[in-house]
Amino acid sequence: MNTPELIITWATPVFFLLIGIELLVAKLRGRRAYASNDAMNSIGLGVISQVVGVFSKLLTFGIYAWCAQHMALFTLPADSLWVWAGALLLYDFCYYWLHRCGHEVNLLWAAHVVHHQSEHYNLSTALRQTGSGVLLSWLFYLPLAVLGVPLKVFVIVALIDLLYQFWVHTEQIGRLGWFDRVFCSPSNHRAHHAVNDRYLDRNYGGILIVWDRLFGSFVEEDDNEPPVYGTRSPLRSWNPLWANAEVYWHTAVDAWHAQRWRDKLLLWLKPPGWRPADVAARYPKPDFVMPSERFDPPVPKALMIYVLLQFALLLGMTTQFLGMAGSASLAALLAYALYLVASLSVLGALMERRRWALWVEGLRVLLTALLPLLLGRWFGIEHLDGHIALAIAAVFGFSALALPWLGRPSSMEGMASAAN
Repeated sequence: MNTPELIITWATPVFFLLIGIELLVAKLRGRRAYASNDAMNSIGLGVISQVVGVFSKLLTFGIYAWCAQHMALFTLPADSLWVWAGALLLYDFCYYWLHRCGHEVNLLWAAHVVHHQSEHYNLSTALRQTGSGVLLSWLFYLPLAVLGVPLKVFVIVALIDLLYQFWVHTEQIGRLGWFDRVFCSPSNHRAHHAVNDRYLDRNYGGILIVWDRLFGSFVEEDDNEPPVYGTRSPLRSWNPLWANAEVYWHTAVDAWHAQRWRDKLLLWLKPPGWRPADVAARYPKPDFVMPSERFDPPVPKALMIYVLLQFALLLGMTTQFLGMAGSASLAALLAYALYLVASLSVLGALMERRRWALWVEGLRVLLTALLPLLLGRWFGIEHLDGHIALAIAAVFGFSALALPWLGRPSSMEGMASAAN
């Protein structure tokens, strides 16, 4: 396991500890900071982002390393404090422009939108990350390579910038005085995540909010206008695959309907929401209305507990997946990644009460129980210990047996259905 993965591995328990503290503080204040379905969806999208990251390192770090080796104007020492400080400052500056373009260019918004889809604002929202951002985000950091910032320095300052932004995703910390005027803070970032006209597309800074003040994109949070979170085209789904694909899909459909080739291209390059006149006339969309309620389909309590337990198991598997990333074969990693993503998608469908989800989930847990026991192996592990195989079979076998009972509607749900 290399340095970035090691840091993320050690940071993850701290993330969950802080989430627990935030949950406790909110409860003591009489606030509801979390919804189980939303938090699982956000963390699940973070899992998928980490899984994708295992396969995208060659693209992101590989291109950077090549540019630093062949295009660097200077040879900067990796043991200089000034190099590290300058690299962090320049990285945060580049991040500002990546983040800003992510709100002003539809192709980049298609990736970044994942981070904004949650209608709640808490520390789990910080973990809600895109799976497709790696495709173009590396372009914005090439100035560091051209200036000769060593790969090791680049990777670490990128992690510092990312980890800093975790704590600002909370409503439990208020104004911080002078700190709010210099740094990205919870107050500044709450405004960034809001869909209110006053706050829309503001406060892009990662560590420093100074960039927003310099380039005219800063807005202060107003106590008289609380932020309303989400996007202006609400996701209204717990499907992590659709969360990553929705803007790409809608843009591709509009591009297909557009009559002029110029408009087909501009749909990807214009700001989010822009549509050619002919497309808007033939396929109108309703105007944005400030949401009055959050997406929260009812789920039986027993089924939600089941989903939470299965989600916890998948988090444990993800930790194992990330740990074996440097040693397992590509085929094993791809198979494991597919299993994890498919499993998270099925759990999302269960929380949406899709009719097919119970059957697919039953098949998933049944195969998870039987295959390790029968084959004596697990993803990347050729010879699985018999006791571990038996434990897997017991846990998932019991899940398969319990699932049909958990999915039954309660008597109150049945009465409500009959009334409708």
